[in-house]
Amino acid sequence: MFIVRQILDNKGSDVWSVGPHDSIYTALELMAEKNIGAVLVMDGERLVGIFSERDYARKIILHGKASRDTLVSEAMTTRVFAVRPDQPVGGCMALMTEKRIRHLPVMRDNRVVGVISIGDVVKALIMQQENTIQHLEEYITTGHPEISKLPEKADELDV
Repeated sequence: MFIVRQILDNKGSDVWSVGPHDSIYTALELMAEKNIGAVLVMDGERLVGIFSERDYARKIILHGKASRDTLVSEAMTTRVFAVRPDQPVGGCMALMTEKRIRHLPVMRDNRVVGVISIGDVVKALIMQQENTIQHLEEYITTGHPEISKLPEKADELDV
């Protein structure tokens, strides 16, 4: 079973953030530069929100606001769901699906230690399933000699 720490070990634990008093434009520049869909909003070391492409579309564009004149604090999502490094990835998928979110900060001792996205979670779950399939195939072909001798095609069966 994969856990969040393994995702961070593979992708890195870079955390990109802006402050609540930064402009939306500043947040968008960082998101474009890093090719990411969301940034954390930090007030010093404290996580106070998250700002995503979805927030930009729904709270800035649709309301005709200017990104250079609007503060991140006016459009960020303040109800942030987070996970721990030791949490199973399957639970993260369930949380993201239930809450309809695409990014989860990873917290340890009230400190942000990384961020995972829905893409990271899907990739980890696919790897987990591929590993399970590989182990089952190995078990079938090497663990049970009588099973490995079965014909590959149904028309080769002697019935």
